Amino acid sequence: MKISKRNILVTGGAGFIGSHLVDAIILEKPHSLVVVDNLFLGKKQNLVHVKETFRNFHLVIDDAGDFERMRKILKKFKIDVVFNLAVIPLPKSLEDPAWTIAENVSITTNICELGREGLYKKLVHFSSSEAYGTAIKVPMTEDHPLIPSTPYAASKVASDYVVLSYFKTFGLDVMILRPFNNYGPRQNEGSYAGIIPIVIKKVQEGVPIEIFGDGEQTRDFSFVRETASAAVKLSEQDDAVGKIINLGSGKEVSINRLTKMMLKLMGLDNYPVVHSDPRPGDVRRHCGGIRLASKLVGFKSKISLKEGLRETIHWYLGGQN
Repeated sequence: MKISKRNILVTGGAGFIGSHLVDAIILEKPHSLVVVDNLFLGKKQNLVHVKETFRNFHLVIDDAGDFERMRKILKKFKIDVVFNLAVIPLPKSLEDPAWTIAENVSITTNICELGREGLYKKLVHFSSSEAYGTAIKVPMTEDHPLIPSTPYAASKVASDYVVLSYFKTFGLDVMILRPFNNYGPRQNEGSYAGIIPIVIKKVQEGVPIEIFGDGEQTRDFSFVRETASAAVKLSEQDDAVGKIINLGSGKEVSINRLTKMMLKLMGLDNYPVVHSDPRPGDVRRHCGGIRLASKLVGFKSKISLKEGLRETIHWYLGGQN
């Protein structure tokens, strides 16, 4: 199913990855594009440029977990494809685990049920590499054991199985994407921020950078525009239906090394860094296996970490647009 001339809905589309996905979808010239976001993490400003450049765009500030509200939205806009990115983030699950689990599973289940009712044709569900837990083999391919170490990760695993159950039982046209750690412009720098915007914010405030644990834990950092572009291409592939597909760079870097790279790019090699106790449930090692995405759409990360960090730092330090 091509996106061109279709009616597309993105839940969580005002967020970091969601807004970049919106940009990638627009390039395919859909008939209409609807974003549903309750602005828990999303921001209206992430979509200002979309409202200015794409005529048939609609931002609906609402809860993607509200079954009846979503039913009305799907009917009103005659949606063909749903990209589901609505989620309660990992750090919130450390504060309120039961609510996070309930909300994440409920959002996904409601969207699947609306698909079973025939209110859209295809679901592209965004999972998370956190579902794998700490790597027991590298690279972490889609057959890596699921060993979630936080309530958030457990909720993503449960949500994935809900999606797969609707595929196997009811024939719902679905695919599941598992992005590794995305970074880039528009990443949330406030509550529940990731390490990259945190480092930049600490520098702006002139306070030491805090790294949890020894800093030797690794992540697979993936530039957000590459993830968004791959997601759109995969959504149009019949061979991706019913599959779980990783999206990452295929490389790992420690938090210590990442921080040093960022400080060097900012000309602050000797900036103070302190270490504190490890975070609960923090995975020790992540490195994505991306062979399936490569096979299906020729996916390969072309933006180096240094290049991506340079653009990201410039955006946060005043080059925002």
